[in-house]
Amino acid sequence: MSDSTPLLSAVIQEDSFVTLHYKVTVINIDGKADHDFLSTFTEKPATLQLGAGQLAPFLERKLLGLTQGSHHVFDLPASVAYGEHNPELLQQVSRKLFDPENGSERDFKPGDIIEFSAPGKGNYAGVLKELNSSGALFDFNHPLAGRSIRFEVKVIGVL
Repeated sequence: MSDSTPLLSAVIQEDSFVTLHYKVTVINIDGKADHDFLSTFTEKPATLQLGAGQLAPFLERKLLGLTQGSHHVFDLPASVAYGEHNPELLQQVSRKLFDPENGSERDFKPGDIIEFSAPGKGNYAGVLKELNSSGALFDFNHPLAGRSIRFEVKVIGVL
């Protein structure tokens, strides 16, 4: 005698461990894919625990309720994804921070992501936008701020 009850697929919950492939694609103004920002589909899948800060909270929320073996695509406007670009996060920094006598060991160029120590214990990163003789302009927005994205996910395993 066999049991004909189908096996239920595991469902992603708030504290689940999940193995998945995922891709974040930048969407241009007309709604078409522009370029992949990040993808695990051509590499080993990622394994993470929801709620542990390994994935942006808005992406984790999209995973809740998905089942093992499922494949989904979500289009997210900038306001739901990494937020709108905030012009107040463009900051001018003194050129002295980049001089060799202040411990700088490399030449920086626009587009470089540079990490700074924050007062206290934290760190934050900014993208160098401009560098001139008096200072540097940094953008401390997330690189995808102001951009709509497509989040594609294939759930491989759920614990």
